[in-house]
Formats: sequence, C-alpha cells, structure tokens
Amino acid sequence: MSDIFDFKKKYRDLYLPPRNPAIIDVPEIVCIAVSGKGDPNTSEAYKNALEVLYGFSYAIKMSKLSGNTPDGYFDFVVPPLEGFWSLDDGGFDYDGLKITDKKKFVWTSFLRQPAFVTQDVFEQARETLLKKKHSVDFTSASLLTFTEGLCVQIMHTGPYDTEAADIRLMDAFAVENGCVPDFSEERRHHEIYIGDPRKTAPEKLRTVIRHPVRKSA
Repeated sequence: MSDIFDFKKKYRDLYLPPRNPAIIDVPEIVCIAVSGKGDPNTSEAYKNALEVLYGFSYAIKMSKLSGNTPDGYFDFVVPPLEGFWSLDDGGFDYDGLKITDKKKFVWTSFLRQPAFVTQDVFEQARETLLKKKHSVDFTSASLLTFTEGLCVQIMHTGPYDTEAADIRLMDAFAVENGCVPDFSEERRHHEIYIGDPRKTAPEKLRTVIRHPVRKSA
C-alpha cells in the first residue's frame, strides 16, 4: 500500500483540514464530473451519477491490467466524493443555510483524478465501461479541469443536516480575515465527503465544507 498514491495523505490541507476554519488557495485539479438535479437522498439521477463516477475511477485505476497503461500512470487510492451545490431557481449563492426543499438542489458530483488522466484516457475508460455495463449512461460524465482558488473551509463532524453552525463559524472567520463571499455559477457551495454514510454513524460523519471567497476591497 505504501506505493499507492493517496490524495488525502498528500494534500491533507484539502481533504483533512482541522475542525477550525481556515483560508486556503485551492490549486488546479482534474476531475470526472456528472451534473443533475434533485434530492440526493431520493433522486435516481444522483444514484446513477455515483455509479458512473466510481465506474470511471476504478476503470482508470485498473487500466494497468488491460495492457493499455496510460503514459505517466501510477496507482492511486480513489479520492473522496465531492459535490458543488446550488438551487434550481438560479441561486448560485446557496451557502448551505437556505434550503427548505431538497428537490430544488442542482448538483455537480465529481471525483478527482491524477494528472495523467487526459481526454484520451477518459474516453478509453468510457469504452471499457460501455462494453461491460449497457444499462448505465456513461455519456453523462465529462472530464473537467478547474482552479477553485481562494476559499474558506472547515471540517464538519456529524449529520449533513447539522452543518449550519459550522458554516456560520466558517463564514464569520472569512470576514474577520478580510474576505467576502464570492459565489457564482462557477464557484459554489462545496462539500467533500470523507465519511461513507452507508458505513458510518451519522454523528461520526466527516464533511469538508468549502466556500469561495475573495479579498474585500
């Protein structure tokens, strides 16, 4: 296992921050993403998105066994699931505090990928998946590269529905440090799911909450 690259261990500031708020400048990342709408607890589209994302990630991870190893390949631990969240009324400034109806969620779920994952590697993985699973819509995924930039973040411990107190703490910290919210269509409420809700008690779940900010004038 020591030779397997682990994003959480390499980039602890991004994936395992302390429970106190912090300002961070998030660098460019490569990811595979699927977008959709609806309550993640009941939406079939959300369930399918996760199947697609993990399908791609494990196909790329196991490509070393196919005889078509990508240039620059190294084995890696599939990183935690991440998601950008907003509302279907155009509310890109959704901050995790205003939702009353989860059916209004607009989400982009994604899994980070190693830098060797190019468009060609991505398409090769799609071909592999289409041969194995004809019932899953692997055309819904895309390969993205983006730089999140300046953000404030915190590690929330507990159920997702109890995030509000930590979000208020995080946002107050940003203001105290000369920053203001900077939400937009490209910069949204961001969550990184360190705990698996299928295997972890709700009170022990860990979620990185991250909000885009900019320096105040």
